[in-house]
Amino acid sequence: MHLDPVAIITAFGLIFLAELPDKTMFASLAMGTRMKPLYVWFGTSAAFAVHVAIAVGAGSLLGLLPGWIVKLVSGLMFLFGAFMLLRGGDDDEDGDEAGPKTVTGFWPVFGTAFMAVFIGEWGDLTQITTANLAATNGTWSTAIGSFAALISVSGLALIAGRFIAKRVPLKTVQRVGGVCMLGLAVWSFVEIFA
Repeated sequence: MHLDPVAIITAFGLIFLAELPDKTMFASLAMGTRMKPLYVWFGTSAAFAVHVAIAVGAGSLLGLLPGWIVKLVSGLMFLFGAFMLLRGGDDDEDGDEAGPKTVTGFWPVFGTAFMAVFIGEWGDLTQITTANLAATNGTWSTAIGSFAALISVSGLALIAGRFIAKRVPLKTVQRVGGVCMLGLAVWSFVEIFA
Protein backbone atom coordinates (compact mmCIF):
# COMPACT_ATOMS: atom_id res chain seq x y z
CA MET A 1 0.00 0.00 0.00
CA HIS A 2 1.52 3.26 -1.16
CA LEU A 3 0.22 6.53 0.31
CA ASP A 4 0.81 9.71 -1.65
CA PRO A 5 0.57 12.82 0.58
CA VAL A 6 -0.23 15.04 -2.41
CA ALA A 7 -3.10 12.75 -3.44
CA ILE A 8 -4.43 12.75 0.14
CA ILE A 9 -4.31 16.55 0.33
CA THR A 10 -5.86 16.87 -3.15
CA ALA A 11 -8.73 14.54 -2.26
CA PHE A 12 -9.25 16.29 1.08
CA GLY A 13 -9.33 19.76 -0.49
CA LEU A 14 -11.65 18.89 -3.36
CA ILE A 15 -14.08 16.85 -1.29
CA PHE A 16 -14.10 19.32 1.63
CA LEU A 17 -14.99 22.22 -0.67
CA ALA A 18 -17.59 20.18 -2.57
CA GLU A 19 -19.27 18.99 0.65
CA LEU A 20 -19.45 22.39 2.39
CA PRO A 21 -22.55 23.64 0.56
CA ASP A 22 -23.97 20.13 0.22
CA LYS A 23 -27.37 19.05 1.51
CA THR A 24 -25.75 16.43 3.76
CA MET A 25 -23.96 19.17 5.70
CA PHE A 26 -27.28 20.93 6.32
CA ALA A 27 -28.93 17.64 7.30
CA SER A 28 -26.12 17.01 9.82
CA LEU A 29 -26.58 20.51 11.21
CA ALA A 30 -30.33 19.95 11.61
CA MET A 31 -29.89 16.52 13.23
CA GLY A 32 -27.25 17.93 15.59
CA THR A 33 -29.71 20.44 17.02
CA ARG A 34 -32.20 17.71 17.93
CA MET A 35 -30.03 14.68 18.67
CA LYS A 36 -26.81 14.03 20.55
CA PRO A 37 -24.16 15.45 18.17
CA LEU A 38 -21.49 12.83 18.91
CA TYR A 39 -23.91 10.01 18.09
CA VAL A 40 -24.95 11.81 14.91
CA TRP A 41 -21.27 12.19 13.98
CA PHE A 42 -20.65 8.46 14.48
CA GLY A 43 -23.63 7.67 12.25
CA THR A 44 -22.66 10.10 9.51
CA SER A 45 -19.02 8.97 9.68
CA ALA A 46 -20.02 5.32 9.29
CA ALA A 47 -22.18 6.19 6.28
CA PHE A 48 -19.35 8.22 4.76
CA ALA A 49 -16.94 5.30 5.29
CA VAL A 50 -19.29 3.01 3.37
CA HIS A 51 -19.70 5.55 0.57
CA VAL A 52 -15.97 6.14 0.27
CA ALA A 53 -15.37 2.37 0.12
CA ILE A 54 -18.01 2.02 -2.57
CA ALA A 55 -16.66 5.00 -4.53
CA VAL A 56 -13.03 3.88 -4.55
CA GLY A 57 -13.78 0.18 -4.87
CA ALA A 58 -16.45 0.21 -7.51
CA GLY A 59 -16.74 3.72 -8.92
CA SER A 60 -17.79 2.46 -12.31
CA LEU A 61 -20.87 0.76 -10.83
CA LEU A 62 -22.33 4.08 -9.64
CA GLY A 63 -23.42 4.90 -13.15
CA LEU A 64 -25.67 1.82 -13.22
CA LEU A 65 -28.08 3.20 -10.62
CA PRO A 66 -30.78 5.40 -12.12
CA GLY A 67 -30.10 8.86 -10.73
CA TRP A 68 -33.75 9.85 -10.55
CA ILE A 69 -34.55 6.92 -8.23
CA VAL A 70 -31.71 7.86 -5.90
CA LYS A 71 -32.86 11.50 -5.81
CA LEU A 72 -36.48 10.46 -5.26
CA VAL A 73 -35.60 8.27 -2.25
CA SER A 74 -33.31 11.00 -0.90
CA GLY A 75 -36.09 13.58 -1.27
CA LEU A 76 -38.57 11.32 0.51
CA MET A 77 -36.13 10.81 3.41
CA PHE A 78 -35.64 14.58 3.74
CA LEU A 79 -39.42 15.06 3.55
CA PHE A 80 -39.85 12.55 6.39
CA GLY A 81 -37.18 14.38 8.41
CA ALA A 82 -38.98 17.69 7.83
CA PHE A 83 -42.27 16.16 8.95
CA MET A 84 -40.68 14.79 12.14
CA LEU A 85 -39.03 18.11 13.00
CA LEU A 86 -42.07 20.25 12.26
CA ARG A 87 -44.45 17.86 14.01
CA GLY A 88 -42.17 17.73 17.05
CA GLY A 89 -42.48 21.47 17.59
CA ASP A 90 -46.28 21.39 17.69
CA ASP A 91 -47.00 18.51 20.03
CA ASP A 92 -45.74 19.91 23.31
CA GLU A 93 -48.65 20.21 25.69
CA ASP A 94 -49.17 23.02 28.19
CA GLY A 95 -46.02 22.42 30.16
CA ASP A 96 -46.52 18.67 30.78
CA GLU A 97 -42.97 18.07 29.67
CA ALA A 98 -39.85 20.20 29.64
CA GLY A 99 -39.92 20.40 25.85
CA PRO A 100 -40.39 18.50 22.64
CA LYS A 101 -39.15 14.94 22.53
CA THR A 102 -35.85 14.27 20.90
CA VAL A 103 -34.41 11.08 19.53
CA THR A 104 -32.18 9.64 22.23
CA GLY A 105 -30.02 6.59 22.70
CA PHE A 106 -26.97 5.68 20.69
CA TRP A 107 -28.49 3.22 18.23
CA PRO A 108 -31.61 5.21 17.27
CA VAL A 109 -29.54 8.35 16.67
CA PHE A 110 -26.75 6.44 14.93
CA GLY A 111 -29.26 4.65 12.69
CA THR A 112 -31.12 7.84 11.80
CA ALA A 113 -27.92 9.70 10.93
CA PHE A 114 -26.47 6.74 9.06
CA MET A 115 -29.57 6.25 6.90
CA ALA A 116 -30.00 9.96 6.16
CA VAL A 117 -26.42 10.24 4.89
CA PHE A 118 -26.25 6.79 3.32
CA ILE A 119 -29.30 7.43 1.15
CA GLY A 120 -28.64 11.12 0.59
CA GLU A 121 -25.10 10.65 -0.68
CA TRP A 122 -25.83 8.16 -3.46
CA GLY A 123 -24.62 9.59 -6.74
CA ASP A 124 -23.56 12.80 -4.97
CA LEU A 125 -20.86 15.01 -6.46
CA THR A 126 -18.44 14.02 -3.70
CA GLN A 127 -18.98 10.31 -4.33
CA ILE A 128 -18.43 10.71 -8.06
CA THR A 129 -15.38 12.91 -7.45
CA THR A 130 -13.97 10.32 -5.06
CA ALA A 131 -14.42 7.59 -7.68
CA ASN A 132 -12.70 9.73 -10.32
CA LEU A 133 -9.81 10.62 -7.99
CA ALA A 134 -9.34 6.97 -7.02
CA ALA A 135 -8.94 6.04 -10.67
CA THR A 136 -6.15 8.57 -11.19
CA ASN A 137 -4.54 9.23 -7.78
CA GLY A 138 -4.60 5.87 -6.05
CA THR A 139 -7.21 4.09 -4.01
CA TRP A 140 -5.89 4.39 -0.45
CA SER A 141 -4.69 7.99 -0.72
CA THR A 142 -8.02 9.07 -2.18
CA ALA A 143 -9.99 7.08 0.39
CA ILE A 144 -8.10 8.64 3.32
CA GLY A 145 -8.34 12.19 1.98
CA SER A 146 -12.01 11.90 1.02
CA PHE A 147 -13.08 10.29 4.29
CA ALA A 148 -11.19 12.88 6.36
CA ALA A 149 -12.86 15.70 4.41
CA LEU A 150 -16.37 14.26 4.76
CA ILE A 151 -16.16 13.67 8.50
CA SER A 152 -14.58 17.10 8.99
CA VAL A 153 -17.50 18.85 7.28
CA SER A 154 -19.96 16.75 9.28
CA GLY A 155 -18.14 17.67 12.50
CA LEU A 156 -18.19 21.36 11.63
CA ALA A 157 -21.92 21.19 10.91
CA LEU A 158 -22.57 19.49 14.25
CA ILE A 159 -20.52 22.06 16.15
CA ALA A 160 -22.47 24.83 14.45
CA GLY A 161 -25.71 23.01 15.30
CA ARG A 162 -24.73 22.76 18.97
CA PHE A 163 -23.78 26.45 19.06
CA ILE A 164 -27.15 27.41 17.57
CA ALA A 165 -29.08 25.10 19.91
CA LYS A 166 -27.56 26.78 22.99
CA ARG A 167 -28.53 30.28 21.87
CA VAL A 168 -31.88 29.83 20.13
CA PRO A 169 -35.06 28.30 21.66
CA LEU A 170 -35.45 24.62 20.72
CA LYS A 171 -38.89 25.19 19.18
CA THR A 172 -37.42 27.79 16.81
CA VAL A 173 -34.48 25.52 15.95
CA GLN A 174 -36.90 22.68 15.21
CA ARG A 175 -39.01 24.82 12.92
CA VAL A 176 -36.00 26.22 11.07
CA GLY A 177 -34.52 22.71 10.83
CA GLY A 178 -37.83 21.38 9.52
CA VAL A 179 -38.03 24.12 6.90
CA CYS A 180 -34.40 23.38 5.91
CA MET A 181 -35.18 19.68 5.59
CA LEU A 182 -38.27 20.54 3.55
CA GLY A 183 -36.07 22.70 1.33
CA LEU A 184 -33.62 19.82 0.92
CA ALA A 185 -36.51 17.54 -0.05
CA VAL A 186 -37.65 20.03 -2.69
CA TRP A 187 -34.04 20.40 -3.87
CA SER A 188 -33.78 16.61 -4.26
CA PHE A 189 -37.05 16.46 -6.21
CA VAL A 190 -35.97 19.35 -8.46
CA GLU A 191 -32.70 17.53 -9.20
CA ILE A 192 -34.73 14.67 -10.67
CA PHE A 193 -35.85 16.95 -13.49
CA ALA A 194 -32.67 19.01 -13.82
